[in-house]
Amino acid sequence: MITFLHGKLDTKSPTSAIIDVGGVGYEVFISLSTYERLPASGEPCRLQIHHHIREDAQLLFGFLQAEEKTMFERLIAISGIGPKTALGILSGLTISELSAAIANNDIKRVSAIRGIGKKTAERLIIELRDKVNPLEALAAQSAGGGANPNVTMLRDAILALTQLGFPQEQARKMAQTALDTDPSIRDAETLLRKSLSGK
Repeated sequence: MITFLHGKLDTKSPTSAIIDVGGVGYEVFISLSTYERLPASGEPCRLQIHHHIREDAQLLFGFLQAEEKTMFERLIAISGIGPKTALGILSGLTISELSAAIANNDIKRVSAIRGIGKKTAERLIIELRDKVNPLEALAAQSAGGGANPNVTMLRDAILALTQLGFPQEQARKMAQTALDTDPSIRDAETLLRKSLSGK
């Protein structure tokens, strides 16, 4: 089983790359996220590999980031999502965007990816909801300049609620409900009070 390849990047395209390892060229399928981070042809390159074995073929899927490989393997464990579809998902959304969509139950965002219908998006979110830390997803979305200006405030309120003993998923729902009820809230302290009062 191949777990990683370390060699020189021979050629690359938005969907695949060929890595020269000791004079042997390995074709590796990649996402757009990995493609954008690849070095120039002829430069050293190390990719983490998911070695996919089928009856009729052995395929290599490569990732520069461990987080992307982990998400890929979670995606292909879902019924109806194969390796090529999983790469399509990772090309359509970054890891932080996908994690945020899962944490926020954003079916519309996931189903907007080419080849992903509403039912597949729903199944993906249901199956991965418990495997994505909502605090990490919100932190990543905030660091990436997410569109939601309330992300940092929401994250701080969720963190405070979990410190008070509420389970993470319940804390997320409480804070999001309070913010949806009163969008004029501008600080975490007020959001926390509203979340606890349920008003």
